[in-house]
Amino acid sequence: MARTARLKHSLTLADYEALAELRHQIRRFLHFSEEASRRVGLEPHQHQLMLALKGLPTGARPRIGELAERLQIRHHSAVELVDRLATRGYVLRRPGGEDRREVLLGLTPKGEKVLRELSLHHRNELRSQGPALIAALKRATGRSAAASRPKSVSQRMKD
Repeated sequence: MARTARLKHSLTLADYEALAELRHQIRRFLHFSEEASRRVGLEPHQHQLMLALKGLPTGARPRIGELAERLQIRHHSAVELVDRLATRGYVLRRPGGEDRREVLLGLTPKGEKVLRELSLHHRNELRSQGPALIAALKRATGRSAAASRPKSVSQRMKD
């Protein structure tokens, strides 16, 4: 509730422009990512699952539930994605250890290879288009380059 009280209740045309530009920059990157995935024969959600699996934080267990949460999809949707990836030889299932019901997931060498290729392309795209995305994010959050610079002593005295 306290957070809501701090929200600014009015928006300017510049605010709408900044939000629209941020959305545009995000969509440009997502479009690039979707097309790159399709070019190597994967659906975008399949690529996202593989990336989420490879990029799990240290200590996280590579289970369906964890991946579903990270992708913000339903458990049964994650199961379907894993099934399709396993059928195509990109992902494998293995027993979780003591709890025989637990199933852990991993990338196969084929999965590792295609994910590495895609990730290199994505990193290059971010190096190219990232500055525009960062600028749009700063503008949309009200943290433009000028706003994020420390104030001089004379500026602070005026405030």
